[in-house]
Amino acid sequence: MGISISHGGPSNPPSATAISNLGQHLAHTLNSREWREIADLFDGTLDDVASIPPRQAGRIGDLLHKAAQHRLMPADWGSLATEIGDAARRAARSRQNWEWT
Repeated sequence: MGISISHGGPSNPPSATAISNLGQHLAHTLNSREWREIADLFDGTLDDVASIPPRQAGRIGDLLHKAAQHRLMPADWGSLATEIGDAARRAARSRQNWEWT
């Protein structure tokens, strides 16, 4: 079962396993402080609905884009990070909570 991400997240909702696998790449491409900011979404422990305030969504979007462009990020995982980051930024721009269900 996929995780639905609001504001135009991936058209094919990623599975919890895919999100966790992406998290492993994020952990290697972000510094420890940045990783801690997003770990609750990407470390494989998310088991419920997440509702992220707009400001935090914007920050997460920025971090996902930063990680996606890192030289150690594989291209396919970078694409997923960019898609999710775009959705986060759209939520922030619209001043709406960013929802994961």
